[in-house]
Amino acid sequence: MSRNFKRVRLGEALVEDGFITEDQLETALAASKEKGQKLGEYFVENGVVSEEEIAKVLSRQMDLPYVDIKNVDIPENVLKLVDFDILNKKKEIPFGYDENNPNILNVAVSDPLDFDAQEDISMLTNLEVQPYVATLSGIVETLDKYYGQKSNTEDLEKFAKEKGLVPDEVDAQREEDVANSPIVKIVKEMIEKAVRQRTSDIHIEALERQVRVRFRIDGVLYERARYELVFLSALVARIKVIGGMDIAEKRKPQDGRITQIVDHVEYDIRVSVLPTVFGEKVVMRLNSKSGMKREKSKLGLKDYEEKQFDTLLSHPNGIILVTGPTGSGKSTTLYTALSELNSEAVNIITVEDPVETNVDGINQVQTNNKADLTFATALRSILRQDPDIIMIGEIRDEETARIAVQASITGHLVVSTLHTNSSAATITRLEDMGLEPYLIADSVIGVIAQRLVRRLCPLCKRARLATDIEKEVMNIPPERMHEDITIYEPNGCQQCDNLGYKGRIGVYEIMVITEKMRETISRRATVGQIKEEALAEGMHTLHMSGTEYVLDGTTSYSEMCRISFDS
Repeated sequence: MSRNFKRVRLGEALVEDGFITEDQLETALAASKEKGQKLGEYFVENGVVSEEEIAKVLSRQMDLPYVDIKNVDIPENVLKLVDFDILNKKKEIPFGYDENNPNILNVAVSDPLDFDAQEDISMLTNLEVQPYVATLSGIVETLDKYYGQKSNTEDLEKFAKEKGLVPDEVDAQREEDVANSPIVKIVKEMIEKAVRQRTSDIHIEALERQVRVRFRIDGVLYERARYELVFLSALVARIKVIGGMDIAEKRKPQDGRITQIVDHVEYDIRVSVLPTVFGEKVVMRLNSKSGMKREKSKLGLKDYEEKQFDTLLSHPNGIILVTGPTGSGKSTTLYTALSELNSEAVNIITVEDPVETNVDGINQVQTNNKADLTFATALRSILRQDPDIIMIGEIRDEETARIAVQASITGHLVVSTLHTNSSAATITRLEDMGLEPYLIADSVIGVIAQRLVRRLCPLCKRARLATDIEKEVMNIPPERMHEDITIYEPNGCQQCDNLGYKGRIGVYEIMVITEKMRETISRRATVGQIKEEALAEGMHTLHMSGTEYVLDGTTSYSEMCRISFDS
C-alpha cells in the first residue's frame, strides 16, 4: 500500500488555516510537551480548537476525505472484517467499500499520519485502505455502538471461566479479585458509553434470570444490555468499591459518589444501591462538572420569558421559586440564575442536599442530618454570614419556608425549588405548609414552573397535518380551525440513534407577582382564581408554551401532551 502524503505539522496547519496564532502555537507546544500530551489533545481539552475543526484541517492539508462517522450506517459484513480489540487499539473503523472498486476498503481514522495502523488493516483484510479523516470521539462512540455489547459479553464469559462461576453462585468476589477482573473494564466502559449517548441515569437491574442495563436518554429509559444474573454481584461490588461504599453490606440501601473523566470532561456520578427481590439494583446519575452551569440563552427561554427571568433576578429581595417534578431541569435553572447573579460585589450562599456542582465564587453548604445540619439549621447560620443571595436546594417543611420568608422580607434575595404542578399551585402549597397568605404575598416575587420536552431530530422529523381534535387541544382559534396546520412527528435516523428525538428543551410558565396578584393571594384565593388572575396579567401556561413548540416544529404533539393537558 503506497503512500505519497506529505508530512503535516498540525500546529502549522492550524495557524495556516487561521484557527490559532503563532503565539498560541508556541504556548501549546510548550504546555503539551510538559504534560506529555499530543498537541491536538491539548487544543481540544483547553477549548482552543474543536475535534471537528482539527479533523477537517487535516483532511484539507492531506487531501483526504472527511467523514462524520457517527452518522454512517455500517453494513454487517464490513463489521466482521476486523476484530474489535484491534480496531479499539488502533482507533480506526472500516465503514464500507469504495463504490467504484470493491477491493478498496473505506476506513475512518483519527490519526491519518499513522500509516502503520492503516497498513495493518490492509494486511488483515487483504484489501487496499482508503483513509477517511474522522474525530477520535466519533470513532470511539461508533465502536461502542457496534461492538460494545459483544465485547462486554466476551469479557464476562472470560471472567466466569476464570472464577468457575455457575448460575446459582451469586456471592460477590473478594475486593482484590474484582479489582483485577474484566469487571473493572466493563463498568468503566459502561459509564463512557452512557456519557457519549447523552445519558442522565444508568439503571442496573436484577431480573429473575438476567441483569438488565438501561440508559435514561432525554428523560426516557432505553435498554442497552443484558447479562447473566451470575455477574450481578461482581458488577455491584465493583461499583461499591469505586463509590466508597461497603461491599459486604447487601441488606441496606447505600449511597456513594464516583468521579470519572470521559473525553477530557470530569463527571460527578451519584450512586444509589437498593436491595430488591432478585438482588441489588444500582442507579448512577451522571452530571458533568460544567453541565449545570449553562448560559441563559441555552435554557430554551423565549424572548418574552427571558425578559421576565431578568426582571425577577433584578429584584434586591424576595423569593423566586422554581417548581416541577424530579428531572425537569430545576437545578440547572437555579445554577444558571446564580451564575447570572455571581459577582465580586455580592455574597451568595447555598444550602443543598447534595451539592450538585461546584461554582467558583459561591459558598456552598451540604446538609448533614447526622450532624443536625438540616436546611432549617443551616439557614439560621447562613443568615448570620451577611448574605446577599441565598439558594435553598428545596423547601420541604414549614420551618424552612418560614425562615426563607423572613430572610426575603429582611432584605435578601432567596431562590429555591418546590415540587408542585403549576405556578398557581405553588402559592397554595405554601399555605398548606402553614404560611399566612399575607406573608406569601409580601415575600414571593415570582414562580417559574418548568418541564423538559424532547426536541425532534431536525434531520428526520416527519411533517403531517393536525387533526381537528389536536387543533382543539392546542386551543387553535375557531376562525383557524378549517386551516391546514402542519405539525411534526418523530421518525428516526443515524443522527438520533433511530430515536426520532435529540436533546431536550425547557418549557416554562413564569408567574410574576404583581400588586394585583398580591391582593388576590392575600384574600386566600384558590388555585383557579390565582391562575385566572395570572393569565389576565399575561402569563403563558405550560400548555400554551408547549403548543408554541409543537407549531414551530421543535417538538411533537405527544410530547406536549405528556407535560401538560389543559381541559
